[in-house]
Amino acid sequence: MKEVAIALSPIIILFALFQIKSLHLNKKTIIKLSVGTIYTFIGLVLFLTSVNVGFMPVGHLIGSKIVLNNYIWLLVPLGLILGYFIVAAEPAVFVLKHQVEDITQGAIPATTMGTGLSIGVAISVALSMIRVMTGISILYLIIPGYTIALILTFFVPPLFVSIAFDSGAVASGPLAATFLLPFAIGTSEALGGNIMADAFGIVAMIALTPVITILILGLIYNIKLKAANIALDNADLLIDDSIIEYNDEEQEDSYD
Repeated sequence: MKEVAIALSPIIILFALFQIKSLHLNKKTIIKLSVGTIYTFIGLVLFLTSVNVGFMPVGHLIGSKIVLNNYIWLLVPLGLILGYFIVAAEPAVFVLKHQVEDITQGAIPATTMGTGLSIGVAISVALSMIRVMTGISILYLIIPGYTIALILTFFVPPLFVSIAFDSGAVASGPLAATFLLPFAIGTSEALGGNIMADAFGIVAMIALTPVITILILGLIYNIKLKAANIALDNADLLIDDSIIEYNDEEQEDSYD
């Protein structure tokens, strides 16, 4: 409770200063904001308590037990499954994908974006499990990954670029950090690997792959849009030709 109070206090103090100096919100609005702040405080306290009591110990225990029971082959497929489904439970992902659907007026459906994020996170967790098992440096994945992402930005609409990099941030949210990171730490510890080099970095991987998947989605969207415009232009040309032919025949009839 103390940690959450310290975290929220600068925001509350800053808002109070703006309220006194320039905002001057009415009493009803202040009451609504105060109730929302109380909800936020209680929610964060409950969440962080559950993280310390449940999420982190369970993630660490599952990772270590899989290795100790000689089910190492299960790490990569389990990483794919965990990564695919855990991102769907991220609150920030839920908010972002529906906001994107509203802003684009359905051009980017929430389900399509959610699927893209899930696939991206699934790949990132699977790659992180391979890192834990083999000790591959994260630089061999991060540098090529962001290079691909930066190249793709030149071929997709600016809207997709912005959405992609926001997606990477929201995908690496509280659930990923509190469950998947302890899972990787438990696995690395049981394997006797270097926890600092092998386990840490999974959150960075989770932030990377959704960027690439959303950019690929934007590339597909751009290709389909260009194809649709070309088809529309060809249809317009056919319509124009048929009108010209009709006019020519009409003129010949009039000459006769």
